[in-house]
Amino acid sequence: MSDTLTEVQAVEETVVEETPAPVAEAPEAPKAEAPKTEAPKAEKPKAGRPKSTAKKTRTVELTLTVTGTAEGEWQADLVHGTQRVVSGLVIPAIAVAKAAKELHEDIAEGIEGVLEAARDQHRTRMEELEAELAKVKAQLAELSE
Repeated sequence: MSDTLTEVQAVEETVVEETPAPVAEAPEAPKAEAPKTEAPKAEKPKAGRPKSTAKKTRTVELTLTVTGTAEGEWQADLVHGTQRVVSGLVIPAIAVAKAAKELHEDIAEGIEGVLEAARDQHRTRMEELEAELAKVKAQLAELSE
């Protein structure tokens, strides 16, 4: 049995817009051309607001898929946009439980249900092995007498 949890989180990155420093122009050498008849026009300031220095944000889409089995084995896949960053990374169950608690209570409840089922399965298997071990010890004791 496999349960899959997919969590998409938008991570905001802050981009600071920098205005370029004015560059001093080198003086031009006088040219030997005929004088112009028109007077130079004064440059008008551009209409509109000046460039803002406010911080702008953009969102980045990351998709984290955590897959768990009933046996308690967990794997993670991470996709950034369309590029797979991590695939099939084995992670411990305790890390999944801690991360789920940090993300959201509803996520933690779903993960805890899967973890509890895995714990029950392991307890049952342990009890079966302990019973088998006791049986083997008894048989060994009979052979030793």
